[in-house]
Amino acid sequence: MAAVAGKERRARGRPRPETLGAIPRREVGEAGLSRAFKPLAQAPLSCETSLRKLKFKGKKHGSVSADEAARTAPFHLDLWFYFTLQNWVLDFGRPIAMLIERSPRTLPRSITYVSIIIFIMGASIHLVGDSVNHRLLFSGYQHHLSVRENPIIKNLKPETLIDSFELLYYYDEYLGHCMWYIPFFLILFMYFSGCFTASKAESLMPGPALLLVAPSGLYYWYLVTEGQIFILFIFTFFAMLALVLHQKRKRLFLDSNGLFLFSSFALTLLLVALWVAWLWNDPVLRKKYPGVIYVPEPWAFYTLHVSSRH
Repeated sequence: MAAVAGKERRARGRPRPETLGAIPRREVGEAGLSRAFKPLAQAPLSCETSLRKLKFKGKKHGSVSADEAARTAPFHLDLWFYFTLQNWVLDFGRPIAMLIERSPRTLPRSITYVSIIIFIMGASIHLVGDSVNHRLLFSGYQHHLSVRENPIIKNLKPETLIDSFELLYYYDEYLGHCMWYIPFFLILFMYFSGCFTASKAESLMPGPALLLVAPSGLYYWYLVTEGQIFILFIFTFFAMLALVLHQKRKRLFLDSNGLFLFSSFALTLLLVALWVAWLWNDPVLRKKYPGVIYVPEPWAFYTLHVSSRH
């Protein structure tokens, strides 16, 4: 009887087969825990990824790293061809949006927006002034003389009209040009700052680039001389040269786009030097452009030495 009673007690202590499915197994619990803590386990990875992204974005506006330089962009033949063509046909700086879009480095939005707004305002002022200036040229305005010394203006009555023409000249030649050229050269320099490669073998210009250097450099010569922006140009050129020397210490070299832009500026500097040397002893132009920086305008040379002969 005692043995039978012991078996019954052990049987009552065992779970019934139909209740086994209701008891959670240990493996199921571990799987549930692993699923519950899976987001927490991945959190450090996502934070690390975010930090890595922030570091990458921070480098976009800083100096060029070796990893960025390893991804060398090919020569943008279509960009520089249309850029040169549209500059000559449609006047300076029209394809500036193409330059921003193709920039190897993402430009800060605030600088881009402000530059484009100032650029458009300066271009508008310049175009208004040019429209009046061309009308005056057809009426006999001599560009190599100052506003007050022009025959068609110095005899105007009342004399306050002369002050109005001088104000128009100031808006066109000084204020308009500064608002027009400064944002453009700033964006151009920021584009140039991303044109570096870690491979010296890729620091070469293809054949089409060599053919475009001459018309590009010639147009920048026209901008510097006609726009009277030699100081802005020489400052930008020396900033580019300093950046090249700085990156060379890091074993980074100009890629094909950077070489094209730098070669165009170097040719422009050479052409400006030859232009100034040729007209250095011209007494009439010397009178209109006094001071240390003497860079005559092509239109002034045209009205003085070409149109006056006809």
